[in-house]
Amino acid sequence: MTSYPHLLAPLDLGFTSLKNRVLMGSMHTGLEEHSNGFERMAAYYGERASGEVGLIVTGGVAPNRSGWVGPFSAKLTNRKEMQEHRMITSAVHERGGKIAMQILHAGRYGYHPLAVAPSRIKSPISPFSPWPLPGFAVEKTIQDYVDCAALAQEAGYDGVEIMGSEGYLINQFIVELTNKRKDKWGGSFENRIRFPVEIVKRTREKVGKEFILIYRLSMLDLVNDGSNWEEIVGLGKAIEDAGATIINTGIGWHEARVPTIATSVPRAAFTFVTKKMKSELSIPLICTNRINTPEVAEKVLAEGHADMVSMARPLLADADFVKKAREGRSEEINTCIACNQACLDHVFKRKIASCLVNPRACHETEINVQESKSSKKIAVIGAGPAGLSFACTAAQRGHKVSLFDKAKEIGGQFNMAKIIPGKEEFHETLRYYDKQLKLHDVDLRLGREVAGQEITDGKYDDVVIATGVKPRALSIPGIDHEKVLSYIQVLHGAPVGKEVAIIGAGGIGFDVAEFLVHEGESPSTDLSLFLKEWGLDPKLEVRGGINHGIKPEVAPPARKVHLLQRTKGKIGAKLGKTTGWIHRASLKHKQVNMIDGVSYNKVDDEGLHYTRDGKSHVLKVDHVIICAGQLPERSLADDLRDRNLNIHLIGGAYEARELDAKYAIDQGTRLGVSI
Repeated sequence: MTSYPHLLAPLDLGFTSLKNRVLMGSMHTGLEEHSNGFERMAAYYGERASGEVGLIVTGGVAPNRSGWVGPFSAKLTNRKEMQEHRMITSAVHERGGKIAMQILHAGRYGYHPLAVAPSRIKSPISPFSPWPLPGFAVEKTIQDYVDCAALAQEAGYDGVEIMGSEGYLINQFIVELTNKRKDKWGGSFENRIRFPVEIVKRTREKVGKEFILIYRLSMLDLVNDGSNWEEIVGLGKAIEDAGATIINTGIGWHEARVPTIATSVPRAAFTFVTKKMKSELSIPLICTNRINTPEVAEKVLAEGHADMVSMARPLLADADFVKKAREGRSEEINTCIACNQACLDHVFKRKIASCLVNPRACHETEINVQESKSSKKIAVIGAGPAGLSFACTAAQRGHKVSLFDKAKEIGGQFNMAKIIPGKEEFHETLRYYDKQLKLHDVDLRLGREVAGQEITDGKYDDVVIATGVKPRALSIPGIDHEKVLSYIQVLHGAPVGKEVAIIGAGGIGFDVAEFLVHEGESPSTDLSLFLKEWGLDPKLEVRGGINHGIKPEVAPPARKVHLLQRTKGKIGAKLGKTTGWIHRASLKHKQVNMIDGVSYNKVDDEGLHYTRDGKSHVLKVDHVIICAGQLPERSLADDLRDRNLNIHLIGGAYEARELDAKYAIDQGTRLGVSI
């Protein structure tokens, strides 16, 4: 008997059946525009099909040029383009999977001068004002959707998903905020939903009855003047009547100022929305967002929140997620920690997506873990992210690996990250690596500070130095004052007073600030706290589902925190593109005082003295916490430099980056497959 009976149950769609209730949600990877992208996408989606996911949905593909997300992004408008897609569908079908192509028209979100929309209203996230679609062009766009679906069917896809959420073109027609038209495509609710209903109706007529047609319905816009619940239900019923097979849930427009998929969002935070819709419709519904373990997925299905669960990034993190769940190996699943660093941040920078905890994602053709032709004895010094990723990868290939760390637990600086409110998911990565070390017989030696002599006695063929980083020292007067603490001391439990100044507003400074202003339950693990902090309406009685203009309900900060940076301008400007605004907003909720453009004068009994705009100031604080960057920890490497060893430096020991686990795990993995 399976441990996940609801998750692994087949779903009968009448004309076809899905092997389980897991949908791999749509996610743009950047491979769509790459020179050999279709070959790489075939490998990427093929691995997920081998991993037994019930149905895959591709990244968004535009039905015409004006629908591009960016210049020369993916589109499907002719037979030549269609032929390339057959590489993907063949790879998936050969592995027993099913795949649907998402049709996405960016509308006013298009980052290019050809962008169009229902009305000439500029998006806050694009510099281009869209061209308003005349009536004949609306009809032409509907036909482009239909033609795109037909080409997808000819390419071998099992279905299409029509993207009607997240604030893209279809959403822009539905909501009065972005639709000011006076013709039959605007004005009344019935007119505003005519566009999506006609797309679904005409597409169904074109592709026939035995083709999966998913409609992504925005059930929670999270923007001013978004749809109300009555309108959302009305649209859902109209889409069902028009011929949709399944309705997928969309949460939040891209311009919404509410986090929806970041690690600070509680698991399955928005499935209550889909559950409310289930009683209104008869076709299957899919719930989505922050469902990242089989246990969470099973629970939401068992409680009747939906008929399927959508997981995008969790299947970046582990292509074998479903297979491992079915085989009773959930402890071996590499869990998505919702950091966005290698997936969404990469895509928004026009780079190929990957995954912080799984660098092979979208790089399956270049990072292959194959058995080594000869087994080496390898010593790895440092059990942080870089050392762990290397040790597990090398051991998986058949090398004999000994992993040393002076600490009594694995994880390195991940052990500090995991205690930050909103980063609790980092525990999962350490759980995963702990299991991998045991599976691949890594000789783990904790609580051991390695001396040079210990590894120069001929025992090891190679030595990998992954000793991480050390805090950068500052040279301001009073830096040795008793008020001064390092971020390491703070996160390891040093007592901290009621008012503090943090020097350095990078990722570490923000993390330390989050740590110090919170006490008690974290909003990232308590849904009611999260909804209150971000002003969401759990009863869905207000337009857009968000109480605009209402002050967030936030527990008082545990301390008064001042966050300072030398650079003039936005505090934390180098934080992640898709999560930086969340961190800034969260600290603003906690009344953190952010000060830019400062020069530090001294620390004394009175507090921190600094100058800003030519004026001297004193922060009368109990403690000053230094978060001013890191330097490589290379003392062991320096000791071994002249000892005739095959030495490799990885992670922070190679190059100090601010708690950059993405870089460390990638480098460790790549060395592991090549050594």
